[in-house]
Amino acid sequence: MPATTLSNAPEPSRTDPAVIRNFCIIAHIDHGKSTLADRMLQLTEVVEQRQMRAQYLDRMDIERERGITIKSQAVRLPWDHDDTSHILNMIDTPGHVDFTYEVSRSLAACEGCVLLVDAAQGIEAQTLANLYLAMENDLTIIPVLNKIDLPAAQPEKFAAELAHLIGCEPEDVLRVSAKTGEGVAELLDEVVRKVPAPTGDADGPARAMIFDSVYDSYRGVVTYVKVVDGRLGKRERIQMMSSGATHELLEIGANSPEMKAADGLAVGEVGYLITGVKDVRQSRVGDTITLLKNGATEALGGYKDPKPMVFSGLYPLDGSDYPDLREALDKLQLNDAALVYEPETSAALGFGFRVGFLGLLHLEVVRERLEREFGLDLIATAPNVVYGVTMEDRTEHTVTNPSEFPTGKIAEVREPVVRATLIAPSEFIGAIMELCQTRRGTMNGMDYLSEDRVELRYSLPLAEIVFDFFDALKSKTRGYASLDYEPTGEQSADLVKVDILLHGDKVDAFSAIVHKDKAYAYGVRMAGKLRELIPRQQFEVPIQAAVGSRVIARETVRAIRKDVLSKCYGGDISRKRKLLEKQKEGKKRMKVVGRVEVPQEAFIAALSSDSDGPADGGKAKK
Repeated sequence: MPATTLSNAPEPSRTDPAVIRNFCIIAHIDHGKSTLADRMLQLTEVVEQRQMRAQYLDRMDIERERGITIKSQAVRLPWDHDDTSHILNMIDTPGHVDFTYEVSRSLAACEGCVLLVDAAQGIEAQTLANLYLAMENDLTIIPVLNKIDLPAAQPEKFAAELAHLIGCEPEDVLRVSAKTGEGVAELLDEVVRKVPAPTGDADGPARAMIFDSVYDSYRGVVTYVKVVDGRLGKRERIQMMSSGATHELLEIGANSPEMKAADGLAVGEVGYLITGVKDVRQSRVGDTITLLKNGATEALGGYKDPKPMVFSGLYPLDGSDYPDLREALDKLQLNDAALVYEPETSAALGFGFRVGFLGLLHLEVVRERLEREFGLDLIATAPNVVYGVTMEDRTEHTVTNPSEFPTGKIAEVREPVVRATLIAPSEFIGAIMELCQTRRGTMNGMDYLSEDRVELRYSLPLAEIVFDFFDALKSKTRGYASLDYEPTGEQSADLVKVDILLHGDKVDAFSAIVHKDKAYAYGVRMAGKLRELIPRQQFEVPIQAAVGSRVIARETVRAIRKDVLSKCYGGDISRKRKLLEKQKEGKKRMKVVGRVEVPQEAFIAALSSDSDGPADGGKAKK
């Protein structure tokens, strides 16, 4: 199959929309999306052989180390089919449930998608979720089985599963090996044949949709757009329709896969804009760009803001790093539109931010990026979800932090609920049902995808999923189960706030909102942990776990006692008794005025060991 080099491809500013194909690759984690993208880059010769490396489009160190895609990447590929040069704009998307928002933005910029399924593992939960997203966007779906070169591959069995799901014939499912390159050329031909060309008004007012943006420390904000109507040209003045901000286009072009400047972008083309703006809030993902003169009056729709599911407090170890943390979050928010944060203070940890995440892997990745890319040392509090509280006087409270939990007479506490889809071999049905029941789950249904694979649907409280649910699921199913979930609303639950008191003072960083049945276990665990971590004082320190005014668990840090009898060499017992009584009085006085200073290391140890469950859960999903 002859491939066209980039230099022979039509100039971006004069491309006929009829030869453009915009598509993305969607799949579950580790089904070979990035490897397939690598083969496409090699086959179309946009990357020279000496520059080629595995996971070429994954630019972050974390992505390469973990073998996962976090950021969508767009690239322009030239391809010849039936003696016509076509331009394929391909977007490689993440596969993890936490980054579904990245996938939804990529789908909005495409007309078709390649649904990739591992021929050795078959359909998994995230495959279904991404398929439904593509169907909602009315995209043309091309089903593909990958890894057919593996000895464990069962292409016939899983082709029948895919065909049943999509409503096509098993013969229509393409078979490729992204590792060896087998079938990739045929896949690109199929994309040209099946994916419709973009449609738009070439002569109308310019409208372009921002589907991604990144912050470059040298060039400022780089905005990725898809032109829907009209044309954007270099040096023209553009306007952001949501904020009304105007900028001059300093550079415009396409990624191939490195940035290649052009005179402009026309209908259906995907490319980048640089305006030299350094303020990260000027380029909002989902916004519509138009020209300042003769611009459009109606913005493009179809975007919704991502809703954070999990909240955690991020605090700098050194309080003087607080302004640096604010700036780092500002910059990271442009690279990651799903990140939301607001300042908060803690009596124990000082100044920091309450940050909202899409899930636990998202939390872990953001924290790692802040520490690596911006050189910050951070403490993260235990993650928690958003609760709604109604008091008896009918006042409403939204609680994102246990310290915000109201005191007084509470009528109702509501917690977020998710609809979870679990796919596993049928031999593990009993183990999965048992696990979901212990996590307060309600079964919604069960379907057999094939003779030995089953799909279970459960309603589960989000708070039960965010800790170690995925770890437990993997261990009970020997690693074969896959999980996907989406929010469905709220439900009333019997929840209480557990406070940890040191020497009678509440320590807000260790408070937690838990189900009534699990309050005792949490209190005992945290009190035991703190007894080991808090250094001994000159006086006895009680550590208590309390629900309201009722203490449910207690541990004691014994006092350090000075040997006041060392100077007594025998003599009358009353002398010794007098010294011990004097010491006892001193201890009592010290206990009244003394304060327990909790060292920073104790906070880090207590909070990090408490969040081991979620962090490992994120890694396990890889």
